[in-house]
Amino acid sequence: MASIKRRGNFWQARVSRYIQDGERQYVSKSGFRTKKEAEIYANQAEIEVQKTPLQKRLEQPFYDYFDDWYTTYRKPKISEASQRAYVHTENQLKKYFNDRSISAISRKDYQDFISSYGKNHAPKTVKRLNNLIKSCVDNAVYDEVIKKNFTKNITFVANKNKIRNVENLNIKEIKKLIKYTYAKLNPNKMSYYMIFTAILTGARLSEIAGLQWGDINFTFKIISITKAYDYFHPSEFKPTKTESSVRKIRINDELVKVLKNLKKSKGAKANDLAFVGSNGLVPSSNAVNKVLRSSLSVLNITKTNYHFHSLRHAHVAYLLSRGVDIYAISKRLGHSNIGVTMEVYAYLIEESKKKNDDKIVHSLDNLFVTKSSNPNNTKQQI
Repeated sequence: MASIKRRGNFWQARVSRYIQDGERQYVSKSGFRTKKEAEIYANQAEIEVQKTPLQKRLEQPFYDYFDDWYTTYRKPKISEASQRAYVHTENQLKKYFNDRSISAISRKDYQDFISSYGKNHAPKTVKRLNNLIKSCVDNAVYDEVIKKNFTKNITFVANKNKIRNVENLNIKEIKKLIKYTYAKLNPNKMSYYMIFTAILTGARLSEIAGLQWGDINFTFKIISITKAYDYFHPSEFKPTKTESSVRKIRINDELVKVLKNLKKSKGAKANDLAFVGSNGLVPSSNAVNKVLRSSLSVLNITKTNYHFHSLRHAHVAYLLSRGVDIYAISKRLGHSNIGVTMEVYAYLIEESKKKNDDKIVHSLDNLFVTKSSNPNNTKQQI
């Protein structure tokens, strides 16, 4: 496992390697001029883990093997926020299996682990944890540390009472919120601009926070999502959530007008961040959510667990209500395929389906109805 730290004007890389009998060897190197140089060194050192003799890896504790896999193949390309899920998973493996090696775990053992974990966690949380472990065990099979992936064909056990249901805004409430935030737009209050933009684009918070003026084409009315803002390292950007998240979003005239006026009021340049406040910073997640909750309160809209990301759901709900094709919505959101959209927004799609079913039935009924010239009998059966 590697850690990168700043030491004065230089960066230090500290790498731990599994040796034997559960022991680790620590190697540190300082003097790197940039964080990138330190990360490159750490990554190369981590690859050496794969040269550990097979027998020693067979004896390596499961949680330790998971840590080596995650540090070598995943950590270099994910955000610090995403890293928390891996650290949590490693802790759960250590807590349940202790020092048992990956080669000593059967499918039944793993099923018992998932069943135990699932008793106190929501289905989505259990699925995410299993997906991370499954990828790690796939790697162990590929490296011939074990013969079969014991995470395959297990039964998911989860606590449905742990599901955090988010109450979505209805169309009337979406219109009230967009009208309210529009009235509150002020160059000194960036949170309102970010909320306004989210409702009209469906973009994620980090994507909106990472927008530079050069990403907004006012002539063709397009916002290019190519990166995300890194709240842990404000001076840096991070990749978008997935490769498919890189996309172009068409925007409406009102949003073009609002953003153009904001840029003009700031005298901003192409490389400047679009939503930097008077303090020189992009509003934090907590700050934006505080403004969102305050806005809903003023509008007497009470919703459980409503937060900034919920505005993405509001965007989808509104587009579905207007009859926009789900494939077009999926592309606009930056999903890898329409299946992801169907799964995440299943409840909204079902609501839209019911409305469309009513329209379909009504339209089919009209096949059997025709207008009559008789003023006393406006409809006549065919």
